[in-house]
Amino acid sequence: MKLGIVGLPNVGKSTLFNALTGAKAETASYQFSTITPNVGVVQVPDERLDRLAELYEPEKVTFASIEFVDIAGLAKGASRGEGLGNKFLAHIRQTDALVHVVRCFDNPDIYGDDRADPLRDVDILNTELVLADIEVVERRLDKAKKNAKGDKKYLHEAELFEKLLEHLNEGRAARFFDMAPEDAPLFADGGLLSLKPVIYAANLDEDGYADLEHNERYLALKELAEKEGERAMPVCARLEQDINDLPEDERQMFLDDLGIKESGLSRLINCAYDLLGLMSFLTAGKPEVRAWTIKKGSRAPQAAGKIHSDIERGFIRAEVVSFDDLMACGNMQTAKEKGLVRSEGKDYVVKDGDIILFRFNVSK
Repeated sequence: MKLGIVGLPNVGKSTLFNALTGAKAETASYQFSTITPNVGVVQVPDERLDRLAELYEPEKVTFASIEFVDIAGLAKGASRGEGLGNKFLAHIRQTDALVHVVRCFDNPDIYGDDRADPLRDVDILNTELVLADIEVVERRLDKAKKNAKGDKKYLHEAELFEKLLEHLNEGRAARFFDMAPEDAPLFADGGLLSLKPVIYAANLDEDGYADLEHNERYLALKELAEKEGERAMPVCARLEQDINDLPEDERQMFLDDLGIKESGLSRLINCAYDLLGLMSFLTAGKPEVRAWTIKKGSRAPQAAGKIHSDIERGFIRAEVVSFDDLMACGNMQTAKEKGLVRSEGKDYVVKDGDIILFRFNVSK
């Protein structure tokens, strides 16, 4: 999974990126300090792997991972080439979802700063993405119309892009376009920027973070996200970076002192998994204990393909036990004796936390 951290210049994107990834990206109070995207890969925290490692004592433990991309601040007019223009838009195209950092506090130290206005900033970025999408859809519509002259099967495609273009011209993001499931593959190439799911990260100062119930800017952003069916999460990027700078064994103690249940990284990962409809199944043995990320609703052969295409192609059955059942039994043998290890076929829908051993046969 690749999440793009985006927003206007000087909203705290790189500070948040550093806090999430432990990287040392450049941060400065002037535009475009992040010209080349910074990339950081982080492990997805999962206590289940720690407990399985205690049980199996494997040679290797592999957590699921998320790649964060710190993309240069967007300038108004990016769709017309202003600021970093096309470079900014190209970097967004390579991501699965966007973390839109929105400043919810005033900061007189920021170059050219005016009062923070989250809804204005959201509108600026969304408008630029929509304008860029209009150009893409116009080209695809022209192509579909030309193809339809020789092949009637393209008539539906042309009609679909015509409706989408009308939708975009009203200033509405592609992700709010009413699209039939069977049409989704037409948009699966990542070309439409405003189609990407969004998490709004409300960047607050420490005072604002401590009093969310009365923070008007955060509440306005949260209300907008709820209307859009998106997610909004409060974060204090500076505080998160301070926490990340602490030794690992002191971080939870610091969070507890502040009355914070979990780090911003954990909350963002959970939010992203929920937004993208993801979950993890597990494999466990002496060589390796590992988490594998798949879409919710995936069937057993699809999950097998996540490990290797040969396992999906030669799938016979899946031997499945839930993590909770295995932990309650203490070992796999006892789980089998109690009938908690099931043999599942091709139609089995994998559940979060399933521990699976795939049986397969690939003929030469």
